[in-house]
Amino acid sequence: MFFSSSASYSIGGYGSFQDVITLANIIKLFNPNLVGAAPGKTVHGMQGHISETGFNLAVTGHNTFNLPGQTRHLIDTLRGYEGLNFEEDWKLLTILMGMNDICDYCKDKALFSADNFIHYMTVSLEMLMNEVPRMIVNVAQILPMQTLREVQKPTPGCLLQRSFCSCLIEPVAGSPELRELVEVNLEFQKKLEELLHSDRFFRDNFAVVHQPFLKHADPPRLPSGKIDMTFFTHDCFHFTIKGHEELAKGLWNNMFQPEGGKMIVNSFSDPITLTCPPMDHPYIFTRPIAARSDQPPLQSDAPSKAAILLLSLLVGRLCLV
Repeated sequence: MFFSSSASYSIGGYGSFQDVITLANIIKLFNPNLVGAAPGKTVHGMQGHISETGFNLAVTGHNTFNLPGQTRHLIDTLRGYEGLNFEEDWKLLTILMGMNDICDYCKDKALFSADNFIHYMTVSLEMLMNEVPRMIVNVAQILPMQTLREVQKPTPGCLLQRSFCSCLIEPVAGSPELRELVEVNLEFQKKLEELLHSDRFFRDNFAVVHQPFLKHADPPRLPSGKIDMTFFTHDCFHFTIKGHEELAKGLWNNMFQPEGGKMIVNSFSDPITLTCPPMDHPYIFTRPIAARSDQPPLQSDAPSKAAILLLSLLVGRLCLV
């Protein structure tokens, strides 16, 4: 199964903003020196060549326990990439993960627990903080997944959903198994917020920022109330370009909103309006409320000229189409 990384919401580099709305293509409007956007396709379960993936080094289908290994591969790739000044260039990384763990939760409740999710996330973020200078890390909140059970159509691809997310799809409505999974989903969200709403991952040249726009997101629906299937690919799980464009706009908007004032999408039925950075603060918000008041906000020396490097560790089936 192929996934079009070139249209992925955070790192897709196909064409320009006029062709497809991705975070990378939005950034290129401000900084044409952007490096690392994904130009091609990847294969499910396989690590592609950098000429096809850009710096999208995620492997579709991996779980959270794979994240430290992906992080090490990312760091090593950055250090050895000739087109990058590792010490001086600013880097922007987006992580969206956790959905695969929930899909597999009933198969091994200890391995795919919320505590393990946080453990492997913490290990990976500490690796980045200790080894990569000048980096801003977006960590997007995971979706409430129960409504994805409604995404159905009579296609062979849609039947695959029962195999790769059986813990979500197979339980009977109202069953104890489904109620437990919904609670685990909420626990993942809560523990991720607790981890990131602190100054633990904030330094003068590094910051991890929680982007919560997906926290309450309901799938796009038609006037009848049924799921709008034009947002979903043939496997009934991944977003089409139409969906990825909404994710890109939501992430971009969150990046220029302070903690406590970030937009949260209630429903993808209503198109997200892309906003421009405010004139009084044309920088990505990075300093958490918990940080000391005497710490200056993290920002590059010359945002309009810095060769910002776009990266992505999109661990989760939602992220790649």
